[in-house]
Amino acid sequence: MDAFYASVEQRDHPELRGRPVAVGGARERCVVAAASYEARQFGVRSAMPSATALRKCPELVFVPPRFAAYKEVSRQIRAIFAEYTPLIEPVSLDEAYLDVTLNLKQMDSATQIAREIRAKILAETGLTASAGISYNKFLAKLASDYRKPNGQFVVRPAQGLAFVAGLAVGQFHGVGPVTAARMNELGIFTGADLRAQTVAFLHQCFGKVGRYYFAIARGEDERPVVADRLRKSMGSETTFGQDLHEFADLLEALQPLLEDVWEYCQRSGIRGRTVTLKVKFGDFQQITRSRSGVGLVPGPEVLARICRELVEGLFPLEKGVRLLGVTLSNLSNAQEGAGRQLTLSF
Repeated sequence: MDAFYASVEQRDHPELRGRPVAVGGARERCVVAAASYEARQFGVRSAMPSATALRKCPELVFVPPRFAAYKEVSRQIRAIFAEYTPLIEPVSLDEAYLDVTLNLKQMDSATQIAREIRAKILAETGLTASAGISYNKFLAKLASDYRKPNGQFVVRPAQGLAFVAGLAVGQFHGVGPVTAARMNELGIFTGADLRAQTVAFLHQCFGKVGRYYFAIARGEDERPVVADRLRKSMGSETTFGQDLHEFADLLEALQPLLEDVWEYCQRSGIRGRTVTLKVKFGDFQQITRSRSGVGLVPGPEVLARICRELVEGLFPLEKGVRLLGVTLSNLSNAQEGAGRQLTLSF
């Protein structure tokens, strides 16, 4: 989807259309969750501190996020996908991989399928989407960004090698800023530079992921589209306007995070065995505290109790808390794990 959160807000609030919009808080410690294309023209990007975004674009309009609305639109979009293929691998609320090799409408053209899906999304939600079409996930992901917004791009098998060769390594999905900088230090700036390296050299410099870099430099990616992939973890976190020092204040701040996590559990039928508390202090030091049980966390009361005990373990505090987060991991289907919920030993 194109600037998904911001586009939903502009759709639902006509007065925001054509204006630079950021979804997030305007307070000093907040960050931009999403930026409209009007805001991006000023250099505003997601994950950017709100104060920085305002300096770049003084006319920026901040809108608080409405995740319930975004999730509902996401469900509409995935229902459209399901008209074409059961092989849908969601990446986030606004992105997914679809394998349309064998599709429900028996269409011969993946390009035409993408065009139809984008048209249906626009007709049913009023929002635009972009698509990348190729013979593997890596190239489809790269192609999806190539004609944004409201466009699509095809990388055919005969084009894959040349397409990758001309791109900067920082544009590769799976190569973050730190890795890209390391590659640049080694004289690797483009896909062609990366393809010139041996697998042994890449493994020496980047470990096991070096083999992945060796493959994608050649336009190769054997990962299948995995439908209904189970998430590895589910979490929620928040940054406070002022550092918190009191136990009661931390417990109060914890409550909406617990509600977010358990709402996902209820909606998905997924439960977890490990509870992790993330804490960032006022000096940006970050710690985590975890507990794992022999069974799945059965309900919100148990989740709240575990988190309360983890918070208690932080006291006495030596410094204020800037950020708090809760994550549930070691996930599995609640019914599959029902037999293991008889005992909780933390």
